[in-house]
Amino acid sequence: MNQETADHRTQYTGHIRNFSALLPPTPRGARQARQLAVQQLRDWGLPLDPAEHLVAELAANVVTHGRVPGRDFRLMLYVIDTTLRIEVTDTRDDLLPGVREAAPDSESGRGLVIVEALADRWGVGLGPRPRKTVWAECGVG
Repeated sequence: MNQETADHRTQYTGHIRNFSALLPPTPRGARQARQLAVQQLRDWGLPLDPAEHLVAELAANVVTHGRVPGRDFRLMLYVIDTTLRIEVTDTRDDLLPGVREAAPDSESGRGLVIVEALADRWGVGLGPRPRKTVWAECGVG
């Protein structure tokens, strides 16, 4: 195998789109995350559903469970081929998210149930300390 063939086989040649924003860990910041994601998806010509809902739920979880006063959270969107990856990073790695059963009369506690239902895949990544990233992926093509 010659070098040209080896390089061609290991390099990704598709189009990768990405977007990133730092936002305050407040209800307004969560709203801005959803609004910015909607605008970016429109600019890229991608469908809003279910991505808009995934961003809203992940950002709301940061504001509710991952908030550290004075530390922003990061929203990142990546599109590789036909997959959109949504990442929300905060500085609260001591509190890991998980799907929990909410009481029928509870007004909260269903965010990750919604994420699990809407996303093709989702998960949590740690590091570097004290960061944690909650991510979700969905098809867009």
